[in-house]
Amino acid sequence: MTATDSALTALAQGWCALSLLHGRIEAHIERALQNGHDLSVREYSLLDVLSRQHDREGGHLQMKQVADAVVLSQSATTRLVTRLEDRGLLERYLCPTDRRGIYTDVTGAGLALLAEARPTNDAALREALDEAAENPELAPLVHVVETLKVPAAA
Repeated sequence: MTATDSALTALAQGWCALSLLHGRIEAHIERALQNGHDLSVREYSLLDVLSRQHDREGGHLQMKQVADAVVLSQSATTRLVTRLEDRGLLERYLCPTDRRGIYTDVTGAGLALLAEARPTNDAALREALDEAAENPELAPLVHVVETLKVPAAA
């Protein structure tokens, strides 16, 4: 085995550990949100992303931007928006400056559900990270997640 092979093996192992951590966290949050609020992780994420829109320049997201933010394809995002719109949690409307553009906004009911679900999401995330920190292979990744500083949005 060459040095490059060792580096690639270590890289693959690191990726597997990261994937495992993500899967465990997402599954834990999914169960909590489903049980407590009849929301999936993706639905919660979409409501959260859209709730952060604002009316100033650049404050509304195009569907591709929303899809990127919730890590779904545009078609999957559109189906997700439709499901939440059918539940009365989102509404779509035409962009006032570009009639071809369609924006999606969170309704009052969606904001209320998001506010109700946020503590559940946060507690489930904390629980999942605490559990993962007990695994020696995942503990370093948990530390990185806990200390990561994300730049504030402009």
